[in-house]
Amino acid sequence: MKIQTAMILAGGLGTRFKEYTQDIPKPMIEANGTPLLIHIIRIYLNFNIKNFVILAGYKKNIIESYFEGKYKKLSEVDHIYEFENSSIVTILETGDETMTGGRIKKGFDYLNEEEAFLTYGDGIANIDIDTQVKEHYKYKPLATLTAVRPPARFGSLKILDNKVTQFNEKNHQSDDGWINGGFFILNSEVVNFIEDTSEAFEKAPLEKISEIGKLNAYKHRGLFRPVDTIRELEILETELTNNDFGFRLR
Repeated sequence: MKIQTAMILAGGLGTRFKEYTQDIPKPMIEANGTPLLIHIIRIYLNFNIKNFVILAGYKKNIIESYFEGKYKKLSEVDHIYEFENSSIVTILETGDETMTGGRIKKGFDYLNEEEAFLTYGDGIANIDIDTQVKEHYKYKPLATLTAVRPPARFGSLKILDNKVTQFNEKNHQSDDGWINGGFFILNSEVVNFIEDTSEAFEKAPLEKISEIGKLNAYKHRGLFRPVDTIRELEILETELTNNDFGFRLR
């Protein structure tokens, strides 16, 4: 079965990057003149993924205005746009105060699809989506996350034979060099582990999925660039200029 849709988390407050996020949502921060959100969509376009759902909340009108000014609107009621390479982008309202778990639940409720990609709106990687999908179907978990090499300030994953045996997010030190880099493949059954919209997906839901042996890791050894500071944004812009990612992101 081909996974049709990528959901992108774009509704948080972006509190770690207040230099920009007082005025715009974090995924709309521009790298070399293009929002992070667009760079991320183009990652998936390289692998012929054509349907995108932006899980919006905080300052969603900024995202809507961007698409309104550049792309053909396909609905008189909803914010659905024709994007590059005949792809479709839907901007879905998921609430200003909703946490990541709640946004994911609302995304699956809207899609009514068995599986979907999911990633954050502030991380760029030259991940091989096709290889990730093959691994996902080989092990058949409820969720596959992309494990990446961490800056020390991130949390940690413990991995045994490509299975996540312990999931600790951000407030734990990494002891084996891997952290959650996003770029998930999710079965819709993950919503059964999300109790309400105020729950962070990275806390109890992923911990419970890990405990029952249904959370797998796809180890990405290539380039991964989180954008939480001006310095990281500057590094990303240099990497984009040098085409370090190896495929089209701009």
